[in-house]
Amino acid sequence: MTVIQLINIAIRAAIRAGEKITDIYSSVDFDIQLKEDLTPVTIADRNAHDEILRILEVSHLPVLSEEGFQSGFDERKKWKLFWLVDPLDGTKEFIKRNDEFTVNIALIRDNRPIAGVIYIPVTGELYTGIPGTGAFRLLNPEDNCTFHTMQLSGKKLPEKPKSDEFVILVSRSHMNQETESYIDELRKKHGSIQIARMGSSMKICRIAEGTANIYPKLGQTMEWDTAAGHAILKAAGKNIYLTDMKTELTYNKENLQNPHFIVI
Repeated sequence: MTVIQLINIAIRAAIRAGEKITDIYSSVDFDIQLKEDLTPVTIADRNAHDEILRILEVSHLPVLSEEGFQSGFDERKKWKLFWLVDPLDGTKEFIKRNDEFTVNIALIRDNRPIAGVIYIPVTGELYTGIPGTGAFRLLNPEDNCTFHTMQLSGKKLPEKPKSDEFVILVSRSHMNQETESYIDELRKKHGSIQIARMGSSMKICRIAEGTANIYPKLGQTMEWDTAAGHAILKAAGKNIYLTDMKTELTYNKENLQNPHFIVI
């Protein structure tokens, strides 16, 4: 299959997973449990995971999902092409019912993202990107949406900023002193700044579309948190770098944790 054929499968999977999540979001009981790392997981996470795996199965590629069985590094390091999935990114925001959660599906080749899809179920915003081809945003996609649909009917990213103000994005649920200090340095450099708090990979989407300038993440994240957005960013002419601002973030590491990074 070509990359476009594969991303078309991922688009369908993201939309269908979003429908599963929305069904639970409108219910009373989220069936919240704690995983071994003490992070929460809900029935929406599990249902979205199952739906994504069912649809991606046709690609015959390995899938690394936050909510699935995670193969050991000895096996994973042999994977040249695979899916990296977060079925529900922003579970804490989902539980708080603040609407700031996403479905993330990335296609990884040789440890780098080569295509990505992010879907925001509540707003109906669908983002997709293939580096070298383009990044696009479409509102309320149909179930049969494809990358070609995005190219024809979506907004090409990045869009022209509506303001000259320097906008910094930070996590709504995770903030620390190191990030505060980094923002202080940006304030000295840029003077007037705006700080916006936001959950999940929505922050990466906003950088890709050009409505924000920078997202420093000086705390813990996992590979499935960033991979889909990373592909979309690269397709929009942006990137995710380590704090040296030179080294690009990579994937399929042994421990699956991201180092500190800057989205810009």
